Amino acid sequence: MGADFRLLGAIEMFVDGSFVEIGHHRQRCVLAVMLVEANRPVPVAHVVDRVWGGGQLPAHPASAVGTYVSLLRRVLEPARQGGIARRSAGYVLEVDEENVDLHRFCGLIERAGAIADGGDGALLEQALGLWRGEPFAGADTPWFNTIRTTLARKRQEARLDLTDIRLRQGRHAAVLTGIRDQVDEQPLDERLAGQSMLAHYRCGRTADALDCYQRLRHRLGEELGADPGPELRALHRRILTADPALAAPPHPVRISPVPRPRQLPLMPWPFAGRADELARLTAMHDNASRRGHGSVLAITGTGGIGKTWLALRWAYRHLDRFPDGQLYVNLRGFDPTGKPVAPAAAIRGFLDALGGDSLTVPADFDAQAGLFRSMVAGKRMLVMLDNAADSDQVRSLLPGDSRCTVLVTSRGQLSTLAATHGGLVLDLDPLNAAEARELLVRHLSAEKLAAEPRAATEILELCAGLPLAIGIVAARAAQHRDFPLAALAAELRDPASRLDLLDGGDLTLNLRAVLSWSCRGLSRDATSAAGLVGSAPGPDLSLPAAAALTGLPTARARIVLRELEDAHLVQQHAPHRFCMHDLVRLFAAQHMRQTDPDGRAAEPVRRLVDFYLHTAFAANRRLDPHYPPIRLGAVAAGCQPLCPDDESAALAWFAAEHSNLLAAQRLAVDRGWRAEVWQLAWTLGTYHRRSGLLSDNLTVWSAALDAAHRAGDRAAHTLTHRLLGYAYARAGHADDAQKHLRRALSLAEAADDRLGQAHAYHLMAGAWEQQANDRQALRCARHALPLFRALDLPVWEGWTLGQIGWHQARLGDHDEGRAHCAAALTLARRHDDPEGEAVVLDSLGYICVRAADYAQATHYYEQALTAFNGLGNASEEADTLVNLGAAHYAQGQREQARSRWEAALEHYRTQRRPGDAERVSLLLDRLAQD
Repeated sequence: MGADFRLLGAIEMFVDGSFVEIGHHRQRCVLAVMLVEANRPVPVAHVVDRVWGGGQLPAHPASAVGTYVSLLRRVLEPARQGGIARRSAGYVLEVDEENVDLHRFCGLIERAGAIADGGDGALLEQALGLWRGEPFAGADTPWFNTIRTTLARKRQEARLDLTDIRLRQGRHAAVLTGIRDQVDEQPLDERLAGQSMLAHYRCGRTADALDCYQRLRHRLGEELGADPGPELRALHRRILTADPALAAPPHPVRISPVPRPRQLPLMPWPFAGRADELARLTAMHDNASRRGHGSVLAITGTGGIGKTWLALRWAYRHLDRFPDGQLYVNLRGFDPTGKPVAPAAAIRGFLDALGGDSLTVPADFDAQAGLFRSMVAGKRMLVMLDNAADSDQVRSLLPGDSRCTVLVTSRGQLSTLAATHGGLVLDLDPLNAAEARELLVRHLSAEKLAAEPRAATEILELCAGLPLAIGIVAARAAQHRDFPLAALAAELRDPASRLDLLDGGDLTLNLRAVLSWSCRGLSRDATSAAGLVGSAPGPDLSLPAAAALTGLPTARARIVLRELEDAHLVQQHAPHRFCMHDLVRLFAAQHMRQTDPDGRAAEPVRRLVDFYLHTAFAANRRLDPHYPPIRLGAVAAGCQPLCPDDESAALAWFAAEHSNLLAAQRLAVDRGWRAEVWQLAWTLGTYHRRSGLLSDNLTVWSAALDAAHRAGDRAAHTLTHRLLGYAYARAGHADDAQKHLRRALSLAEAADDRLGQAHAYHLMAGAWEQQANDRQALRCARHALPLFRALDLPVWEGWTLGQIGWHQARLGDHDEGRAHCAAALTLARRHDDPEGEAVVLDSLGYICVRAADYAQATHYYEQALTAFNGLGNASEEADTLVNLGAAHYAQGQREQARSRWEAALEHYRTQRRPGDAERVSLLLDRLAQD
């Protein structure tokens, strides 16, 4: 088939029927200029003038043209033609003009003009059939606009010539069907008006023919101050007198066959990304074709995600697969009118497009559906069913022949269609960041975005990959070209007005309206759940969390979430975990506030926070049963918290819900639920410590201290000062750590709280350790030890003994240090404290290193590493890896040392511990230089 260049619509190139990506906007324009001037040299200055058209030029225009030409040469390689040559007069694109639709159009018009009376109109039909939309779509320079106007004039003349031929053939009924839109487009064209008058008259509609004349006469007088010309006035008189010469020929000359239907709407522009999705659609079609089954392809997704956009793009790329025509109907399943198209109306439209005679089309719907299947049998056609409500609306519109392809778009899941008719479903996600940026570039230009990169990035983030949102924002920016993008970003930044800004002035371009249509037909429970999910804290919801939020039994919550998933209002991004697109969430939350002026939604959200709090409490107790406990209030009615089965289940739950727990605490802060604020911080303590999430730990305890202070809860105030102090210590903020720990100790002493004093001293020792002040750390640990012993807390006694031994060893007293660590190890093993045991094993490894017993040190470190790994304590695991690497290095085991240090470096980077990461990097550098 070779190359096929298309300019009568979007600027496109196909090779052997397959779409070839030309490049971005300017590059396509350069190719269009070369194709219009095919086989003729175009000076560089002319290319610059035609492509940039007086707009902002690149710094070096000639070099820019040269770059585009070089890129186009690579694009044109598969076309197997001459390509672009450099001549003294300019660049020449050597190409067969029959492969360029614009030149083919002009050639057909010229050939038709050379035949007496235009022949039978077949050449003109071919010429007009090449048009796919506005020529050079998206190219907006004076030169392109001039060429576009010239082509539009030629097209209109061809349409008028073809109408004259059809009237001579006696096909006045067919003329009448298509001429109304032309009259609306060209209301002052007297030749067109005369054709319309004659067609109406011959169809027995004399009053309509006379009305056509009067409307034109009135409009000419209003707009031009003129009367109709003599020819039209003469036709008017002949109609008034019923001139017999105006009658249709008694025997039509020849009625051409019904033209192949080409009903696809205009190719979407601009289009960006979706390369993977286009390839998957093609693969799905190929697979179905190889199996010999009819292809039913469905594209599903939320409103505004670009389903029709993608479907039309794919259809136009593969028109060669459907040589017998393309049928299209908008089923209006989600439409502002609230009236989906009945299958009977859609079938009747298809029958009309296929040439069904009104006298022979049966009245019964089932018979009409059977006739439709008969008329498309044996044909390679595309049937596009756009915006379907559900599988039921689609089922009766499916052809029975395996050579037809059906392309469906819907916000519903269409699972029934997949199950009963082998439909292959492609569920669309939002555009990724690169695709979204490319789409905005094609709307506004790369220069516009480059001038304000931060504002452009923020706009894209706030549009969240939704093509409709990007298009609306781009249209607003294009409307006010002199306004900075930063002003637009500032408007979008406000959640309260963001959806108002995403209103393109038409219901189909109003994001709020588009999303509201998705909510029609939902059950009461699903409608309520949509608003609640939109108001919930955190990026997603598990099924148990959703049950708590909605107050529904888990089984019913599962059904409701499936209903929302079917409507593409939520996505199940992982098994039993559901999320909402950011803009859908914003719409749902605003809708909830509008329909809940009394704030009844506070109760469901309180249930959700309770679910997180009580489940996190149980999970924390699984991780560390010796962690100093707190007392929670009663669980809210309708909330059923989970209790993880074991330590690994608890870790997995924390990993999955961590972001939601942080969000739940932020919401509790906003709502003034002070007890929940500090209690949530407590539940996260062990997980944060073991995972090395130092920044998050500092954040939650800062909020906790403020909440406890505001609540006037003295015990909570003491606890939050203590644990915030330790959080500061772990994060390397020594002064803040000591300030809060001293305050915690002072409060505990004032309340005669011996346990609070013991823990304060214990954590103060840890804080001094972070500052490498072993003497102060040892002093604090020795204060804590008798307090824990007096309270009969052997696990904490063991921890404190381990602290004492560690600091003694660090100060050079290895024998005392080993003895205290050995005692700590005994207590940890006796009272089932695996974390305390791991910490002591690491300390014993250090003592052996100091004694130059590297083999025994390695043995201790490996035991500690295994224990930390089993506990999911990535923070301590990383530190032990560094120590183990040093023991290997001391024994000359360089590869083992490198392996351990590289693993530690990865941990530190993941945990955002830059100082530790830099220290290990230096060790690795030294190893490489040895």
